[in-house]
Amino acid sequence: MKIWITRHGQTDLNRTRRMQGRVECPLNEKGISQARQSRKNIDDIHFDAVYSSPLQRAQMTGSIIGGVDPSEIIVDPRLIETDFGIYEKRKYYLLGPAMTAYWIMPKIFPAPPSVETIASMKARAVSFLKDLEKKDYENVLVACHGGIMRALCGYLEDAPDGLHWDRPHNCEIRVYEYKNGKHTFLRSYRPDQK
Repeated sequence: MKIWITRHGQTDLNRTRRMQGRVECPLNEKGISQARQSRKNIDDIHFDAVYSSPLQRAQMTGSIIGGVDPSEIIVDPRLIETDFGIYEKRKYYLLGPAMTAYWIMPKIFPAPPSVETIASMKARAVSFLKDLEKKDYENVLVACHGGIMRALCGYLEDAPDGLHWDRPHNCEIRVYEYKNGKHTFLRSYRPDQK
């Protein structure tokens, strides 16, 4: 099975560099264009299933990249973005020391009060992927968010701490193979490069 994981396209909160966790904010025109370009980059890949976070921006991205009607998307709440609590919609440079330190170095600094912990993110990611590994798909697309994508990719890369903390770009796709109980990273696609 090939597991294709993507982050949603750009929203206005991304554009204005604000924390965007569980708040609803649709794709903007650039985000729609990014998703369309990502679809072109992967040619005519057929997905046996498209999974998405419950948030609109991920579902729309999944529909475009997956080449499916939104009604065909399998919504899974475990794929929702990290809960940023009181930091939702705040500008990146106005987060304060506790949140800034946590988001830059989560292995060292704990989540501030009201913010979802790394342990919670990893538990959701592992639960989802272990269920997915039981399916008989050839290709499956998972449309989600930058925070939870770090935990999903950490699991698929068998990272010792369960995280791949490199920030994914909007509509970046990371492709993994799951075969005989092992995970292998195959490649990544970004809308601005093939």
